[in-house]
Amino acid sequence: MGKSHVGVEITEESVRAVEVTLDRTPQVIAYGEVPLPPEAAHDSEVLDEGTVALAIRQLWATAGIRGKNATLGVASRRVLVREYSTQVMAPELLRQALPYQVQDLLPVPVNQAVLDYYPTSQDGEQLHGLLVAAVSETVEGMIAAFDRAKIRIAGVDLTTFGLSRAASLIVPTGTHAVVHVGDHTTQVLIQRDGAPEFVRITPVDLETAAVRRRSAVTSITDDGTLTPAETTSNALLDPARVAAGALQENAAGSAGILPAGALRGDIGPKPVADVIGRIRGTISFYLNRPGATRIEGVLICGAGSAVDGVVRGLVEVLDVPVRQISLGDVATVRGAAPVGEHGLNLVSTLGLALRGER
Repeated sequence: MGKSHVGVEITEESVRAVEVTLDRTPQVIAYGEVPLPPEAAHDSEVLDEGTVALAIRQLWATAGIRGKNATLGVASRRVLVREYSTQVMAPELLRQALPYQVQDLLPVPVNQAVLDYYPTSQDGEQLHGLLVAAVSETVEGMIAAFDRAKIRIAGVDLTTFGLSRAASLIVPTGTHAVVHVGDHTTQVLIQRDGAPEFVRITPVDLETAAVRRRSAVTSITDDGTLTPAETTSNALLDPARVAAGALQENAAGSAGILPAGALRGDIGPKPVADVIGRIRGTISFYLNRPGATRIEGVLICGAGSAVDGVVRGLVEVLDVPVRQISLGDVATVRGAAPVGEHGLNLVSTLGLALRGER
């Protein structure tokens, strides 16, 4: 096997990874997702380093991932992403100057933040782009869990940028909205000719299969085995089935809206309506900006996009084509491609793995 690279994500519900070849046409050679028990992680922040490290080792073993170098994706409500313009300068000088330029814009002291800057355009001596800032303690905690599992994090990237790389394999030209609806976070990206131009990360709470699975997990034992509650089928939590892509969400319809009072303080279809409203509002905000170009279509992925009413609702409120995409739609997968929410989640993880080509 030639060189490969791995994209990884730690979410509140799980740890997931995709390994790709570094060929001109990348191929997915391994993938998997292992659920996390309650209180192990929250909003991409590791709360129990040992438990998450055990899940990572279990993921590598069950999915057959061989690569030991990975790009870690960060996407949470605590990550600041905003447009920022600065004077054109050499990349190294910009890296040195950026902390001093943006310190007043950050929610934490600059020495407690991890900064990145993604240039999008240049106007004379002005450079326009996206400023990304994450809390360093949060990022360091995630890296520490991988270190403990003997996996080297070669780079940290905004998960939305990985989403952009994945989407570019489907729509390399034109202006498109790319949306990842997760269990608790929605990422909305506008990209033009394959390059990110506008990003928004907003909170969301949907009753996905992963949320239900997580509520049934009580612990991870010393040998790395997930222990389900007595009332839950072991097959639902079998990590080998998850890694092989054989976990087809039991009763696809059950990923939809539950009876009144079943969702974290929300009732009825309100969470779905909220998600649709936020996505529509973000796209409208972008289109109302000076110089915005017409959006040709929307690509949507993530487990939350499988919830009843999300895709249908977007089709009804947007006047452009809406297409739901899974891992197998983006790249060739060696063996069987993942299905259901599993495949929808791994689109952004694939994009993180593609960063290894740089």
